[in-house]
Amino acid sequence: MRKIAFLTALALAAAPTAASAQTQSVSVQSLIDSGYTIAGITTSLAGGASIFLQKGNALFYCYAAETPTSPTVATKYCKPVK
Repeated sequence: MRKIAFLTALALAAAPTAASAQTQSVSVQSLIDSGYTIAGITTSLAGGASIFLQKGNALFYCYAAETPTSPTVATKYCKPVK
């Protein structure tokens, strides 16, 4: 019985949550289209940009980067800041 409870807990911990699934489809462009404005930008030693977008009290951190062969600078991920 303990083994089943452990495996169930492990499976639930590994499953993506609704919030993480939502942030995977969020991009800098989608946030701007939703009324967010750029609150700040910093550069990364890895060659990308950290972009902070804000709408009211809501703040998102997004990381965007490109490669020499990429056609655009692409949003790698966005996460809400709490």
